[in-house]
Amino acid sequence: MLKQFGASVTSKNEARYAKSKNWNGKKFVNLEETSLNFSFQDLPKMLYEQFCKKQDRVPSKNLSIAPFDKEAFLAPSTKAKFIWYAHSVILLRINNKTLLIDPMLGPNASPIAPFSTDRFSEKSLDIIDELPEIDLVLFTHDHYDHVDLDSLIKLMPKTKEYYVGLGVGRHLEKWGISADKIKEFDWWDETAFGDINITYTPTRHFSGRGLTDREKSLWGGWVFKTASESIYFSGDGGYGKHFKEIGERLGPFDFGFMECGQYNEKWHLIHMFPEESVQAAIDTHTKKIMPVHWAGFALAMHTWTDPVIRFIETSQKENIPFITPKIGELVSFEDNTYQNNQWWENI
Repeated sequence: MLKQFGASVTSKNEARYAKSKNWNGKKFVNLEETSLNFSFQDLPKMLYEQFCKKQDRVPSKNLSIAPFDKEAFLAPSTKAKFIWYAHSVILLRINNKTLLIDPMLGPNASPIAPFSTDRFSEKSLDIIDELPEIDLVLFTHDHYDHVDLDSLIKLMPKTKEYYVGLGVGRHLEKWGISADKIKEFDWWDETAFGDINITYTPTRHFSGRGLTDREKSLWGGWVFKTASESIYFSGDGGYGKHFKEIGERLGPFDFGFMECGQYNEKWHLIHMFPEESVQAAIDTHTKKIMPVHWAGFALAMHTWTDPVIRFIETSQKENIPFITPKIGELVSFEDNTYQNNQWWENI
């Protein structure tokens, strides 16, 4: 279990983090005042609800995952294509490069807790065996539902490089990944990955894998730009003014993967409600959107379909095009005839 925590922060780490304007001398901080609306007195009740009250918070049966078609995924394309593997896992093919975002494909989102938070789908780790060589793995932040040790170990033999938020790299190094394969990003840092320009963008969230490393690494989202496309991955976080700044500095975006799920009034500032997910898309000038951070785990008290239902209602109200693909379904931006299927209604 101790291995799950990753690496502790060293004085050498802190000296490097101190060069970031987002480090206050002790920890990384959000652009806006951000706190959780609960106390330690609330914790026993919250833990009971989280691990024991699961009616309607989990599907009535396991969610199926469409088989991976390697030939179709790697086939030449003038536009990007992707596969969503529930929660925030995105396998992206863009400009002949294979990128994998937040590859949490493990069965349990609470590996250090006394009770498990089980994935809605079975044998998801087996997907990694089918995947092609990964040019780049990207992590938005170090929480367990985004950085999964079992997934990381299985991915290591086929992954060339890693892009991570500032501070996340120390975990990867402890788990056996060479430092020369890891590039850390502060907010607004950008780099050219071949002919793809990648930028790490602010979110309103937090980080940490244990009791002593809270906010000791950075959290964020990703922007991918090519000569013909611009794609936004919002990352975890509450609604805030950073979305308008992202839109002004890097927008408009052709497509956006918008965080939508695991929200609650008590932690509203660090996870958006679905209506805010759509508003964030408006703020960032994103033309077409998709909800992520749902259909993987029950990490909040809402029903498992509440995120997608409210996301669709708000998108239709705001007249913003959206898609809701099945888990494992290959989606190509070349396909202008794509039809949504409300697959969750049949579960």
